[in-house]
Amino acid sequence: MLGLLLLQGLASCLWLGHGEVVNSFASCPQFFYSRLPPNDALNPKNPAWICQRYNGSYHYATLYNRDERIPVYSAYKYHPVEGNNPRRLWMVEPQLIGKNNFEAMEMESVLIRNNFTVEEIQKSQAVNADYNMTVWDRGHLCPCGHMDNKESKKATYTLTNAVPQNKSLNDGQWKVYERRTMIEMTKGCTTTYVITGAVPGKNYMSNKRVNVPSHIWSAACCLVDEEPKDAWGAIAENDKNEVENITLGELEERLTELYKVKNITLFNNSCSQK
Repeated sequence: MLGLLLLQGLASCLWLGHGEVVNSFASCPQFFYSRLPPNDALNPKNPAWICQRYNGSYHYATLYNRDERIPVYSAYKYHPVEGNNPRRLWMVEPQLIGKNNFEAMEMESVLIRNNFTVEEIQKSQAVNADYNMTVWDRGHLCPCGHMDNKESKKATYTLTNAVPQNKSLNDGQWKVYERRTMIEMTKGCTTTYVITGAVPGKNYMSNKRVNVPSHIWSAACCLVDEEPKDAWGAIAENDKNEVENITLGELEERLTELYKVKNITLFNNSCSQK
């Protein structure tokens, strides 16, 4: 019996190492402080855990809401570098469609050339056509500008990392938060872990296929020499060009109310609540 359990455990580990869309973040815990993701309070009814893989490497992690066709959050290490963003070639996640030979994000056109149908892709996730002729931007949760190399920057351009975001907010105060506030707040930090997410709203776009979030939020945990030094949060209503800079504790309380769940913890109470 013990031998059978060991074999089952080994098979499970092998599967987690192979697949990028599985039932946990066991393949990519390095993007979370203490290697622990937020508690289960944020988990949607039909989730997908995605270790975002591009060109043979993991770059960040995303919890995806299959029913609403938007991510719940993306988690990453903050490593901004100056430089131009790559060409915007938005990709999708083949493994949300089902078992296949694609282990990483890919262009829709490539999948279609490999006998995937448009209907198959659309059923499992948002696609580029959903954003055509709309007033909503493809709003990054893990932003290109917070990545430190060309491959990681390209990896942020997948629709499993994007939500419909108010254009004035995306180009306005949310950009200020990403590009200025984060730089100021992370001065002196050795490592900063970030989790950025979106609260599902009551409205939809693209013939009610894709949920339009009511709020965009972000949380950060600053470490100095591997010890927590500070933490903070930010939240914005998705129909206004305003961002509130608040404490991590305040953000968790706000999210607990907005998601109508109990006791959301983003860093498992391991980071400073100042």
